[in-house]
Amino acid sequence: MNDYLYEVASRLVAFDTVSAKSDLDAIEYIATELGPRGFKTALQPVELLGVPQANLVAWVGPPRADGLIISGHVDIVPYDGQPGWERDPLKLEPAGERIYGRGATDMKGFIAQCLDAARTLDSARLKRPLVFVFTASEEVGCLGAHSVAPALKQILGDTPVPRLAWIGEPTSYAVCHAHKSAVSFGVSVRGIGGHSSAPAKGVNAIAVMARVIDTIGRFQQELAARRPAEYAAIFPDAPCDVLNFGTVQGGIALNMIAEECKLRIGYRTLPDADPLDVYREIGRRLDALDGHDYAGREHRAKIETELLNAVPSLNSPRGTALEAALFDVTGANTSAGALYATDGGWFTGSGITSLICGPGDLEQAHQPNEHIRRDAFERGPAMIHKVIERLCCAG
Repeated sequence: MNDYLYEVASRLVAFDTVSAKSDLDAIEYIATELGPRGFKTALQPVELLGVPQANLVAWVGPPRADGLIISGHVDIVPYDGQPGWERDPLKLEPAGERIYGRGATDMKGFIAQCLDAARTLDSARLKRPLVFVFTASEEVGCLGAHSVAPALKQILGDTPVPRLAWIGEPTSYAVCHAHKSAVSFGVSVRGIGGHSSAPAKGVNAIAVMARVIDTIGRFQQELAARRPAEYAAIFPDAPCDVLNFGTVQGGIALNMIAEECKLRIGYRTLPDADPLDVYREIGRRLDALDGHDYAGREHRAKIETELLNAVPSLNSPRGTALEAALFDVTGANTSAGALYATDGGWFTGSGITSLICGPGDLEQAHQPNEHIRRDAFERGPAMIHKVIERLCCAG
């Protein structure tokens, strides 16, 4: 057993890096592990959603063109109150062929593999730079990547920004070159409150929100019917734009006319389209919506939309040197689309081509008793070494 790999993974899992909390301690720990290995390190402090966070960029090798970025996010999804946990979420616990802990799959296990690979890397053999980019707040909209991607050129200084990035999100070592965008927005309905015994004197925001949901739901059906043939193989489960009603809140008491109702919605659009087109079309349809309550025609509700976050899609070109290297080390021979958005959407805007491939299993991500398979975990550092050898050391 690789003691260092397990020690690092145990330390990383123990850091409580739920996105609503700071990741600074975890990021500083990673930096202290990479510094003695010859890596230059730079922390990028950022405040995200009112919380102090940091991204980490660490690089080694000559300041030449090309090279490789290997990237992952440090934050995790909440575990407190999630039913089904039978173990301490912040304790790495090997048991049989599984290794448990929040983030084991998504994606501290991969980051531990990166640090172990760095430990045994002979940096003198590098002919092109190796850059690690570890980000904050990916789970709440890839916010860390949004900050660090455009800053890489300044951070790296004389070292050119590599044009290829390997993102180790959980894919069970499948290779993915594409993902949809991820957009979230809110709809607020402001009515007129009053006593429930006289509903016609007010405007019930919940009732009007029902019209809003129906309008958006009909548009959702239209989106589901649009299935471009070129995406059938990339996204076989859903080769279309998809939409989800996330949360709805409204009303105070049974005997009061609900004065306000709020809806939160998320959707994902196919690559190569403006991800905000759906948001704009929904806004146009809501502008034309009848804002009357069912109880009366005297007053109208006010309907407003608010864009919350938008992560770009990814559709990387095929046949890159990174794809060939990942095919070689994983045994894969095809590439498809990931079901989730990644930091790669923001990397694209900085001229970086990203591929997604990691040891974790997607069905374990965000789940109670999250775990990673022991064999996938333990063989990861050697796979990372082979990819680095091919892209950063070969002539």
